[in-house]
Amino acid sequence: MIDGAPIGRLGPGARRLRGAAFVPEERQGHGAVGDMTLTENTFLTAHRRLKLVRRGLIDEGGARDFAGKVIRGFDVRTSGPEAKASSLSGGNLQKFIVGREMLQAPGVLVISQPTWGVDAGAGAAIDQALIDLAEAGTAVLIISQDLDEIFSLCDRIAVIYQGSLSDARPIHEVTSEEIGL
Repeated sequence: MIDGAPIGRLGPGARRLRGAAFVPEERQGHGAVGDMTLTENTFLTAHRRLKLVRRGLIDEGGARDFAGKVIRGFDVRTSGPEAKASSLSGGNLQKFIVGREMLQAPGVLVISQPTWGVDAGAGAAIDQALIDLAEAGTAVLIISQDLDEIFSLCDRIAVIYQGSLSDARPIHEVTSEEIGL
């Protein structure tokens, strides 16, 4: 549910229109298309929410401006919005994907393995961006195998084990040993 409305039967586009944003675990192919430019990759998930289509035509300038905003806001090291996504390092592509989703001001952000495979600097930047987004009122759902990351970023924790979801508990009430069990 988002804002009390069920979304379980809705497709990704309809969920996005309701305020959801997603950062998948797999960067290449799921989070971004390597052969497309960063501008084109912003269009993939932001076209409806940011109204990047006008009278049936893509607002290329608006998409390019948004890509530039993501690049500047998340310190993505690239030659610019027209660079191919495949030209970015893993950490820079992750920052771009995270920034693309966060700068759409979602009501709910689902992010899987937010700092997996990124360097310490990029990881710290992503962590701080997640904290800032949550403090601004976005519901952030972090899916991670990194318990240190969960303990440092989350307010509550729930565990999925053999297809069952445990009750969510305040992070300060559980230990890593309990989670393991």
